Amino acid sequence: MSIAFVFPGQGAQTIGMGRDLAEAYPEARAVFQEVDDALGEKLSDLIWEGDIETLTLTQNAQPALMATSMAAMAALKAEGIEVGKAAYVAGHSLGEYSALCAAGSLSLADTARLLRIRGKAMQAAVPVGEGAMAAILGLGIEETEKLAEAAAEGEVCQVANENDPSQNVLSGHKAAVERAVAMAKDAGAKRALLLPVSAPFHCPLMGPAADEMARALGEVKFNDPAVPLVANVTAQAVTDAAKIRELLVEQVTGRVRWRSSVEWMAAQGVTEAWEIGAGKALSGMIRRIDKSVATRSIGTPDEVKAAKEA
Repeated sequence: MSIAFVFPGQGAQTIGMGRDLAEAYPEARAVFQEVDDALGEKLSDLIWEGDIETLTLTQNAQPALMATSMAAMAALKAEGIEVGKAAYVAGHSLGEYSALCAAGSLSLADTARLLRIRGKAMQAAVPVGEGAMAAILGLGIEETEKLAEAAAEGEVCQVANENDPSQNVLSGHKAAVERAVAMAKDAGAKRALLLPVSAPFHCPLMGPAADEMARALGEVKFNDPAVPLVANVTAQAVTDAAKIRELLVEQVTGRVRWRSSVEWMAAQGVTEAWEIGAGKALSGMIRRIDKSVATRSIGTPDEVKAAKEA
């Protein structure tokens, strides 16, 4: 059995996530404390007792989801399961930072600070109301690319995420993305819907955020990861710290190639994916990409213990 540890991205956040881990494992509680200290605020209070609208703000959701994933990793480690049990690590968008933290490429404090910077930079890159994202359901990647091209009309409209064989996400100027949604049914899509996000992530409009992340990433220490990272923008394994730094900058404006990443890992012999942290969205995508890859969610003490006994 070959295992990949995978880490969720934005959208998986819920109030209360990780609290039972922190109550059951002192090691998990220490993760939340270290993130609070790194950010100079009680993010854990927002995660456990705040309101979902504030938690969902990009600058909060990104470090919060990472903290929850790292708390689950700390609980696994307390039960004797190290990151080296995995053949690969991978994450969806911000989850790539969680994967790198889990693999020892970045420190927890640096990861929290980077994600706070990333969240603010992505939010500030495009004025509110000028960008949009939309999920296109029931179209393959080539058809979705053609739809985006037809809808662009000189504006930015391109595939931001290839999530699974039946779900892709477009990002760009609001008017162009809205045109794509209106044209989607005639293009053969089963459904198209605008997403409740505050900025058009993973497209060229994020250029200012990429510049900001290049500066921020240049100021932190990177180690080669203990386990190869399957990078979002290449859908292949990388182990060189300098290359990973470059790919994280490219990822801000580049496509999240999740479907291709899962296909690549399966081709390397991965037979099981453990989704570490909040939610089960990645597990659903993985099952739709390759039914031969079993999935396991690890976000509660019971799920941690079940993983130990597996």
